[in-house]
Formats: sequence, C-alpha cells, structure tokens
Amino acid sequence: MRQLALFPLNLVVFPGEKLNLHIFEPRYRQLVRDCLLEGITFGITPYLNGGVSRRGTEVRLLDVEKNYPSGELDIRTKAIGVFEMDDFQRELPGKLYAGATVRDLADDREADPALHTQTRVLIEQLYSILGLRRLFLDLPDGFRIYDVAHQLGMSTEQEYELLEADTEAERQILALRHLERILPILQETERLKERVRLNGHFKNLTPPTF
Repeated sequence: MRQLALFPLNLVVFPGEKLNLHIFEPRYRQLVRDCLLEGITFGITPYLNGGVSRRGTEVRLLDVEKNYPSGELDIRTKAIGVFEMDDFQRELPGKLYAGATVRDLADDREADPALHTQTRVLIEQLYSILGLRRLFLDLPDGFRIYDVAHQLGMSTEQEYELLEADTEAERQILALRHLERILPILQETERLKERVRLNGHFKNLTPPTF
C-alpha cells in the first residue's frame, strides 16, 4: 500500500494511453508543480454516478506543453498502471488536491488466441461500417483490448468495466459481448440508410415468375 495523489475525471484511462490535459484549477496546478519538483505520479480515477470510483489508472507527467500567463497549463501524460483505492482523502495533508492509499494491481497480459481472432474480425466489421477502415489497417497484430477500448463505441461505464476486469481474457469477453450487441444494430442502420437512398430512384427489378 502507498499514498497516491488523485485527479478524478469523467473518463477512463487505460495503461499505455497517452493523455493530454488542460489544467486550470489551482489544486491541479499545484499537483503539476509537485510532479515537476518531486517526480511524483498521480492517479486518474473515473468520477461515475456521483462518486469517485475505487479503481483508477496511475499516470506519469511527460511534459508541460504550454504555460499560460493565467497560470493554466497544457500537459502531456502517459498511463502506467492500474490501482485500487483503500481510502479517499479530499485533500492530502498540506495539499489542495485529493489522494488515497492505493494497492497496485498486476497487469495480466495473457490473451486467449481464439477470442483475439474473434475480436479482430468484429473490430474490422465495426470500422468498415463506420468508414474507419484506416484504424483497422493501423491496428498491430498483438493489440490488447486496452489499445482499442476507446474506439469500440463503449460508454464510460462500460469502459470502467474493462478497467475492473483483472485479466486480458476477461476484457476480451467484455469487448466481444459489446461488439456482438452493437454490430447488428449498426448493420441494420446501414441497410435502412441504403433503402432511403434508393427510394425514388428508377429500379431495375426482375418480376417474379408465376
């Protein structure tokens, strides 16, 4: 267990993700200064359903991209791991920002090969329907669910479920269930759009033979 500064946000961040943030509140400007001066990291905990979630993602400050005359900052960060909160403090002693005692969680990377193949096929279908095939072409063979989670059309609550999953295989199952649910809806929407486009056009139809 260790103490970690916290930055609750209305989003989910996944390990390996790079996140750019605009910092304007005094408490988080203080947090950035402490990152620079003391080399500390901080945790981004999703703020869901009116409360701070127990599980979050630790991030490291990479760079301050811009300092504004007002004191606001543009920063670049990278997520490095997942943790679970034991307690939550609205303000750490002598600080303006929140913190908690946290427990680091192991990063289970063991994917199920069969689930990986199924997921890849459905992701290709999704990107094709959405006109985002370029994203699929740029997808590495050994991608993790974390790598594509923000491109699956999930809600913040669903993304948090992925963060709560302890193994890559569990995350694969969650992603597959989501894709199997939304793909038929998207495919039907595409068929409807095509029927609307054809309405009013001259149609070359073959009459049935009686």
